[in-house]
Amino acid sequence: MCGFVGFSNFKNNLETMEQIHTLKSMNECLAKRGPDEEGYFTNEHICLAHKRLIVIDPEGGKQPMIKTCECGNYVIVYNGQIYNTKELKEDLLANGFTFQGHCDTEVLLKSYILYGEDVVHHLNGIFAFAIWDPQKKQVFLARDHFGVKPLFFTMLQDTFLFASEIKALFAHPKVEKILDAQGISELFGIGPSHTPGTTVFKNIFELKPAHFAIFNSSGLHIERYWKLISKPHADDFKTTCTEVKNLLEDAITRQLVSDVPLCTFLSGGLDSSIITKFAADYCKKQNLPPLDTYSIDYVDNDKNFVKSDFQPNSDKYYIDLMNQNLYTTHHPIVIDTPELASFLEDAVIARDTPGMADIDSSLLLFCKHVKKEMTVSLTGECADEIFGGYPWFFREDSLKSGTFPWSIALDERQQLLNPSIGEKVNLKEYIDFRYHESLDEVDILPTDSAETAEKRKISYLTLNWFMQTLLDRSDRMAMYSGFELRVPFCDYRLAQYVWNIPWEMKALNGREKGLLRHICRDFLPEEIVDRKKSPYPKTHNPTYLKKVKEMLTQIMANKNAPIHSLLNTQYINQILETNGTAFTRPWFGQLMTGPQLMAYLCQVNMWLEKYQPKIELS
Repeated sequence: MCGFVGFSNFKNNLETMEQIHTLKSMNECLAKRGPDEEGYFTNEHICLAHKRLIVIDPEGGKQPMIKTCECGNYVIVYNGQIYNTKELKEDLLANGFTFQGHCDTEVLLKSYILYGEDVVHHLNGIFAFAIWDPQKKQVFLARDHFGVKPLFFTMLQDTFLFASEIKALFAHPKVEKILDAQGISELFGIGPSHTPGTTVFKNIFELKPAHFAIFNSSGLHIERYWKLISKPHADDFKTTCTEVKNLLEDAITRQLVSDVPLCTFLSGGLDSSIITKFAADYCKKQNLPPLDTYSIDYVDNDKNFVKSDFQPNSDKYYIDLMNQNLYTTHHPIVIDTPELASFLEDAVIARDTPGMADIDSSLLLFCKHVKKEMTVSLTGECADEIFGGYPWFFREDSLKSGTFPWSIALDERQQLLNPSIGEKVNLKEYIDFRYHESLDEVDILPTDSAETAEKRKISYLTLNWFMQTLLDRSDRMAMYSGFELRVPFCDYRLAQYVWNIPWEMKALNGREKGLLRHICRDFLPEEIVDRKKSPYPKTHNPTYLKKVKEMLTQIMANKNAPIHSLLNTQYINQILETNGTAFTRPWFGQLMTGPQLMAYLCQVNMWLEKYQPKIELS
């Protein structure tokens, strides 16, 4: 896993000392994504730079990678992992290609030379890449099916700029940080989620998942190459179970390739337990050392845990249960609350926006600790989105809310805005527009039952909005420590197959992820299979509330703090006085209440101080 930057211009020569200096400044912003190596390539039309985290083929995988042909130098910068490298390489060998190493970067570049723009239809993996094509005189960029790997861009007159993170674009001296009405609506109406293709900054965009882009002398062209296809599900129940299990095992096994230490994150929940079971069995069959597993917890959480509908039980018992009979070595990581608060700003910098407060900073810290011994981990992320695991798939109030079910506090969000800004920015109107715009994309079949049709809609929203938020979190927090997270449940073949399974089968016995639970009964402990969903663990230590309340109080007491110009000071003071209960519903998802909301408001002020965006409201 890595990071890259680049820019292209067909009207001016880019091989100047000024442009090369700018390229190096942009690339340096990605140092945390790629702590091991860096590389550069320039010609008159393209400048490319790369920061590398070595995972596969240390010597043969250096970037930018160049393949010299009669027409010139093909050059790639790439971030990701291609999971069908073996099959692609066999096709390339049959077509006369030779190889100097065993990395997927070389396979990807030569696959583009063979297939051209159609290469995206041959890839299974997580990826974002840019290729300079000397024959067509163009830059070709692509992003994986669900946007696991990031790719941002902007236009600056005749120059097309792109990067793995937004901060790298801002290292260009002519790219401005502007927060306009749409950006405010994204930040406080949609956030920490975001509309696919947008960012909170004016004129800064992301290449959408499952899209490719071409930039040449005629301009920028963007095209979608894949989407979920709705079609009748023809398989019976037994065949469906077999197919899901086979797809899962194949996805997990493919993602165990690595030339550096690899582990899994294990919470004792259904999803991480499935990943760990298959991975541990693979290690045993291959006569590899036992699989290392890692879990996160917080100081004194066992004393302060509070059961709720969203977090019904803690993890330790289930983690111990899983590790009793597996070929694993387990490592618990325990984080203290002062660390959580002190890394809130790092989490903002990693995301380039305010995010999910300590839910972000805890993952950042978790990856930072695991990185001391490992470089790659598989996680159970995305199973809830694919298989229908969230409470809002079942709660009538969520299904009939008329908005994104993980973000129903619309009035409270509007009230949080400074009244002078609230007069110009109507968050509900913006949210309604994005919500219905997204629903219009859902392909409902005439043969779908009423329940399946309803659940297709909520599944589509969850996959394209909520899942993307969690994937953003995973990538930014992990890569901030030079650590790679892989998400086998996000395999597009599995997602496509499960998309068309009727809801009555998917939610077998009326349970969240009912079908997945049934499939796992043959190889997981019964208590794991029947465990009620419990989200990513948060701290219940009251010292955390005390700490973030103190931080926010100090911010609000500073009359020069930038948060005052953007948000409602009186409402924030009410939130402080009531320990967060003045904001009556979670800010986002299931866990962002009370101390997490206060931590988020601290992040907003940190972000305003660090990025200093210009507020532009017409």
